Amino acid sequence: MSVRRQTTVGVIFGGRSVEHDVSIVTGHQIMQAFDPDRYEVVPIYIDRQGRWYTGDPLRDLKNFSNEIVSQKGVRSAILSPSIEHHGLIINPTAGRFERSELQRLDVVFPAIHGSHGEDGTLQGLCELADIAYVGCGILASAIANDKMMTKIVLSQQGVPIIEAVSFTRAEWLEAPDKVVNHIIHQLTFPMFIKPARLGSSIGISKVNDEQMLYSNMELALTFDDLILVEGAVQNATEINCAVMGNGTDIRASVLEQPVSWSEMLTFEEKYLHGRDGMKSAERIIPAPLNDDLTAKIKGYAIQAFRAVEGNGTARIDFLVKPESGEVFLNEINTMPGSLALYLWQHEGMSARQVVERLVELGRDAHAIKRQNSYDYQTNLVDLTRQRGLKGAKGSKSVATANRSST
Repeated sequence: MSVRRQTTVGVIFGGRSVEHDVSIVTGHQIMQAFDPDRYEVVPIYIDRQGRWYTGDPLRDLKNFSNEIVSQKGVRSAILSPSIEHHGLIINPTAGRFERSELQRLDVVFPAIHGSHGEDGTLQGLCELADIAYVGCGILASAIANDKMMTKIVLSQQGVPIIEAVSFTRAEWLEAPDKVVNHIIHQLTFPMFIKPARLGSSIGISKVNDEQMLYSNMELALTFDDLILVEGAVQNATEINCAVMGNGTDIRASVLEQPVSWSEMLTFEEKYLHGRDGMKSAERIIPAPLNDDLTAKIKGYAIQAFRAVEGNGTARIDFLVKPESGEVFLNEINTMPGSLALYLWQHEGMSARQVVERLVELGRDAHAIKRQNSYDYQTNLVDLTRQRGLKGAKGSKSVATANRSST
């Protein structure tokens, strides 16, 4: 009887992102969830400066209380974009008396939140390397990571969104009064100022008047060069829903109502009031909503995931007015904190089943892409070589003529 080969999964966490610490927690939750008999898990840590490392000490969360990358057994690495390597090059700058090693990967499991991980950049690297990866692809990741682009796409698909205005750091620095005037003519107070491509409630502030609008803008501009100002939905309840699947086969989880003691769910409330990251935050599951409103929210969650061409999983956050039945989609998180494991557990799925299902979905998406042909050969190069590059030839002729006239 043949022994089934383990699937090698590279879990990438950390990253050059303000959500670095959240990612470390999520990455370790993912690594612990895999069945060690079926999966070989390779920890891949990206530090705050963007340097890549791998090694067994990265598996233990306790080691991150010190300078983890200096520990014995932690080695530098890069994910090669070449399909020749199909994985990690370990010790890539090896000298004369050292050797590089290759660690092949069957699947990459990105666990980076926000910049340089959840925004499509890491997904693009995996596409170049021709390695299957978990979660949304380049397009869905990029759209969902940009709150304004999410609103544009979803509004075209009939998903209710919150009205907002966006502007760049350059526009603010050039004419802040003009920006403020535009905002107050489009929206009414109170409002929320948000970095457009950031998560975990970092850099967000609520403003109640024009003076606060000016004074709180610098905080958001510290974290992003694209800023979103959004009208506040008064007397609303936050309701979250996770989705999983791809194409026409997408399921929605039980709904949750986060319990917050401020006007918005802050970073501290999400992550620092417990030991297990997002899953330890206070919440009501299932959310205390009637059946019709619950079905409506789940329907919008699935519709939104399809609209951005999502794959794998996401947590979709809504603002809801239970009395009137109004629902507004707030944002799509394609790499939710703790993978929203706590929601899937209420659906009868263990953490192990969630990560294995996500790997399966990632490999399915990769198999579909590999059916595409990327080799289309023509005689264009030969014809161009014979005829010459007209642009370059023309430039040479002009230069010759100018020299002759002097």
